Amino acid sequence: MRIAAFLILMLVAIGYALRRGGGPERAMALIAATMIASDQALHLLVPPEYASLDVGHLAIDLFGASSTMFLALIAYRFWPMIAAALHILPLLAHLSRYLDFALHPAAYLIMQVSSSWLVPPLLIAATWQHRQRISRNGSDPSWRGSLRRSNPPTASA
Repeated sequence: MRIAAFLILMLVAIGYALRRGGGPERAMALIAATMIASDQALHLLVPPEYASLDVGHLAIDLFGASSTMFLALIAYRFWPMIAAALHILPLLAHLSRYLDFALHPAAYLIMQVSSSWLVPPLLIAATWQHRQRISRNGSDPSWRGSLRRSNPPTASA
């Protein structure tokens, strides 16, 4: 039931971001959709195992962390930094499992998935804020460097 609730919440967030979001929100929606699809494919091929290092989820989490860190570097938004931090936390779970094989499987599972519950509300809030900035300002720059300088530099003699 938890998994179904999470998937519904995530699909709502992805749909809202794809339909109403700017570039960064859409990019995050695609990252999340890729991670969900990869996770579902992984579970079809390999049953989840939390008693040892979960290499399949490690690969998915590496993709998520690197993608959101890159998004945080190029997006003209603050929220991708939060998303990147949320995607780094599961990597700490994998590192903990690698360093301490006595880690209880339930603790490994909780460490691995708990931060993902914060991603859908973050994406929904980010998309809503984007819509608010558009209605207030008429535009909302998506990427760093997309702002035009109001006072271009002049050559001084």
